[in-house]
Amino acid sequence: MLSGDGRRASNGIMLRTAQQRKTLCHSCPVARVADLLGDSCSLLILRDLLEKPRRFRDLQDSLSGISTRTLSNKLRLLESKKLIQKKEFFVQSPRVEYTLTKKGAALRGVLDAMRKYGKKYL
Repeated sequence: MLSGDGRRASNGIMLRTAQQRKTLCHSCPVARVADLLGDSCSLLILRDLLEKPRRFRDLQDSLSGISTRTLSNKLRLLESKKLIQKKEFFVQSPRVEYTLTKKGAALRGVLDAMRKYGKKYL
């Protein structure tokens, strides 16, 4: 139970502030990777790009049900985290492909482990 000041439990133990909890979380490698990867949609984009470069439409077809806006936002976010890169081709009909960066490709082991766990336990 918290005392009136909200910083001490009734047993006298000091509770961490929000900033201290955030710092503790970000000092943990697992928490930092989870923050980097974001949500399941981002993981699925990375999964698809591990196979080969993809165009926007390919990703949208693979992630059935995702809106154009959501996919665009996820791709921009992954690009800002330097996990993917966008390559523009200026040919007769311009196109864009998304590929993994070296940092993104280094997540292969993480995604493979998730795939194995999912097959075995889920």
